[in-house]
Amino acid sequence: MAADKRQNNDLQWDIEHYLQYLALERSLAENSVAAYRYDLQAFAGFLAANGCAKLEQLTSELIGDYLFFVRAAGKSVATQRRQLAAIRGLCRFFSGEKKLRKDVSLNMQSPKLARLLPQVLTQEQVSRLLELPDTSKPLGMRDKAMLEIIYGCGLRVSELINLTDHDINRELGYLVCVGKGSKMRVTPVGRAALDAFAVYREQARPLLLRGGATDKLFLNNRGGGLTRQGFWKIIKAYGQRIGVDLYPHTMRHSVATHLLENGADLRIVQEFLGHSSIATTQIYTHLEKSRLLGIYRQYHPRA
Repeated sequence: MAADKRQNNDLQWDIEHYLQYLALERSLAENSVAAYRYDLQAFAGFLAANGCAKLEQLTSELIGDYLFFVRAAGKSVATQRRQLAAIRGLCRFFSGEKKLRKDVSLNMQSPKLARLLPQVLTQEQVSRLLELPDTSKPLGMRDKAMLEIIYGCGLRVSELINLTDHDINRELGYLVCVGKGSKMRVTPVGRAALDAFAVYREQARPLLLRGGATDKLFLNNRGGGLTRQGFWKIIKAYGQRIGVDLYPHTMRHSVATHLLENGADLRIVQEFLGHSSIATTQIYTHLEKSRLLGIYRQYHPRA
């Protein structure tokens, strides 16, 4: 019976096997594995509709047809590239396992991705944003602490919401977080963020916890850990109050740019953000140059 089930769902079984490899051996984050699962299941659905039920039947032509289908459906270039990356990973894995005679995705070309500069707040806008939370209320104390920490430490949203009650050392002024690829990093915490954290932890968090038990630092109004979606709604509402359409990553982009504007070395910013490659950090130098060009064109008499 198990063998029949394995045979009837061969492609799905292979995808799950690959996802287990990513989670257990490559130690990919849960969100990353979920993204791979979403893309590969969409691919498997297309293959099944086109008569390909087993991985061994996969061809480069089928992959090309799927990419054309995705493009025709109006998906963004970023989505097309992400889905091709998921397919390449699957093919690379099973060609290494000798289940595929060759990697049929090897010569597939990714669509070109335009280099878009990230959204960044000015230092004045950040100051206004940080003054918005009503710190006379528990949720306002929480929001103040979250905004100060995510900007002060350049955290990703996943790093912020996964902080525990023990990850911030107030006496020594640092926090420990787990970033992409389950990599742990230590980052300094400024005085403003430490003060906001202390007020939230001592006054607001016990009220939000409501007698419950969780080690998550930032809580929702029901006493559970805050989610990515919850944080996105919070920061979007504050952004509307200063007239900016804010995204969760905006604070991280902003602090990186402000550090470079104020003379920080690129390597230091790379380490601060937890980038594995300095090429990722260099986008902020492009942003700085772009803003300089805008100022030049606006104010130089011969521009």
